[in-house]
Amino acid sequence: MESDIKDFLRRIVLSLVLGLSWLFINMTLGIYFDLLPIYRRPDLGNILFYVFLVGSGAFYIRFLLRTWRKKFPHG
Repeated sequence: MESDIKDFLRRIVLSLVLGLSWLFINMTLGIYFDLLPIYRRPDLGNILFYVFLVGSGAFYIRFLLRTWRKKFPHG
């Protein structure tokens, strides 16, 4: 297999694996540990969960932008 194709497939797989891992970790923390819903007022657990959610999401988007910035040779 050519190195360009391997690099492209590696980017796709890594992006999907990290994206699904991010999603499952946040779903587990939010739903299983009951940190997602805010009932009367936000407590410390809700605040930390949402800070983690936004922070890790920003790092994931930054990873995607840096990973897919490199251009592929055409032809």
